[in-house]
Amino acid sequence: MRTTTATALTLALVAVAAAAPATAASTPGKPGTEGLWRLDGYGTVLSLDGDTLQEFQTTSVSCLKGDSARRTGPGTYATADGTTLTVRPGPGGNHATLGFDTSVGHRSLRRIQELPADCTRPTPEDPRAAFDVFWHSFAENYPFFATKGVDWQAMRDRYRPEVHADTTRKELFGIFSDMVRPLYDAHVAVRDGDQVFAQVRPGTQPPSEELDTKVKKFITERDLKNAPYRRDFANGRITYADLPGRAAGQGYLRISGFGGYAQDGAPYPVHLAELDKALDTILTPERTHRLKGLIIDLRINGGGSDALGIHIAERLTDKPYVAYAKRARNHPTDPDRHTRPEPIRVVPASGPRYTGPIAVLTSGTTVSAGETFTQALIDRPGGTVRVGQPTQGVFSDVMQRNLPNGMTAILPNEEFLNRSGRTYDGTGIPPHLTEPVFTKEEFAKKRDSAFDRAVSLLRNAG
Repeated sequence: MRTTTATALTLALVAVAAAAPATAASTPGKPGTEGLWRLDGYGTVLSLDGDTLQEFQTTSVSCLKGDSARRTGPGTYATADGTTLTVRPGPGGNHATLGFDTSVGHRSLRRIQELPADCTRPTPEDPRAAFDVFWHSFAENYPFFATKGVDWQAMRDRYRPEVHADTTRKELFGIFSDMVRPLYDAHVAVRDGDQVFAQVRPGTQPPSEELDTKVKKFITERDLKNAPYRRDFANGRITYADLPGRAAGQGYLRISGFGGYAQDGAPYPVHLAELDKALDTILTPERTHRLKGLIIDLRINGGGSDALGIHIAERLTDKPYVAYAKRARNHPTDPDRHTRPEPIRVVPASGPRYTGPIAVLTSGTTVSAGETFTQALIDRPGGTVRVGQPTQGVFSDVMQRNLPNGMTAILPNEEFLNRSGRTYDGTGIPPHLTEPVFTKEEFAKKRDSAFDRAVSLLRNAG
């Protein structure tokens, strides 16, 4: 199921998959949302039976049990990690929608009469069976093979002959890693227990606690020195300061992730409450009235919940607008077929808001939900300029695919569209103004060129 992530490479992810189409039909004697459902665009089959929601991950050659959730109220279910799922019936008796409190948008469900045949018989656990499920999981769901210039059929032709009954787990893990290596996609990973293969776009580095700590110390000592007000919020994931000296009248908001705002294991509403507490303290009427500009620093941001990003965007506008549209690949053999794009709207919050000029700092270590939040500010009324380096280039919720031998494949299957109908996957969102970000030279000379450019820009705008 959909979960928030502390970094783009944290592997507590969505378990969904593609499958061959099934005929939708009503199930006699199944009231409301009880029964069997297939997701459009994800291929997942859900069984809603009494107090249990059970997920089945399917491809055209397999069906494996995925996550489960327990019912907590009418149409609501909770996963083991505390994520809340909501299933709403309609239109009609054969359709429903599925939503996650940590994510944005909805997934369409179609009622089916029975489980796919592969779900009713054991799946072989030999290396070749694992290979086939791995290959089909990407072939039927991954949207970006053409963009990445990777021939996935050629990967099968090259590597499947190397897999046989005596192939070891270590060898198979190496084969899977070699197959996805050319994608350079930070939302792609292979996992076998504690062993994980994952990588980021060339020329960038992944977010890490060590890097976040180093950068936070550097900024505090260099950019925020003598700040008249500075405070950490949300378990240290958010920092706000009123800037001193030549930047007086400007505010600085650093967000290192869209999650982790409360203790481990806390459900989404607790994290949301911590975020609101921080925003209420930062965006006081007195401060928002006197602020001449706001710098939002996302340069080290490992992602998390897109919903939290939209929640912050709602504190930064006095007019509703569309952040982006979200769609998923919707055919096992045709990567150009998608679900209908769903507009994700930003509606002004009822609480305190800042609606003046904003400068957003980004880098290749701005990842996942850090990028969807950046995208949500592109069409924001009130003026937003981006400074720094392109973001990482991964936007989708991620899918966790169980393999029959116990390994796991992780991949994206969604696109976040701008108003021109295009995505920033692969390349990332480019800055308006390019500046170096946390290079060895910047650290050595105690420079923060992107921050200084933003300060100058907002001062001139004021």
